[in-house]
Amino acid sequence: MSDTTTTPQGRRVFVDKQSPKPYHALIQTSEAVRATAADAGLDRVLVELINLRVSQLNGCAYCLDVHTRAALRAGESTQRLGVLAAWRDTEVFTPRERAALALAEATTDPADAAAQETAYDAAREVFGDDEISAVIWVAITINAFNRVSILSKHPVRRAPGTSAPGH
Repeated sequence: MSDTTTTPQGRRVFVDKQSPKPYHALIQTSEAVRATAADAGLDRVLVELINLRVSQLNGCAYCLDVHTRAALRAGESTQRLGVLAAWRDTEVFTPRERAALALAEATTDPADAAAQETAYDAAREVFGDDEISAVIWVAITINAFNRVSILSKHPVRRAPGTSAPGH
């Protein structure tokens, strides 16, 4: 079985389709992480902000598309979504959200030990152990999905009923 697509960069294997067992295990992990986050008291908006920020850092268009829609469904505002990439330079995010975003960034780039310590210290000020663990697991999981989608070149298609800008 070969499930590939041709992109401007060449042929890519959709690894989720080519090897479905590990992908299904990743989905099960995601479901467990979602439950862990809810049990720890993280609301859906915060989880989606983490998913989006990590996907921005990784440049995953597919996950950005999926999680933007999920964040909007969860009640997130377009203003906050629009400035998420510059969250440090705004006042629209709460201290808890800021701590979670910093910790998610440190999880995405673990080689920056100084940023990791700073993020952990900030998280300790507003989160308990269960919440810190949940934030890190959300970031780990979306990082894994980002790699699947980026390396598979999962396409982002125009939403039904929308037209190209200027049309």
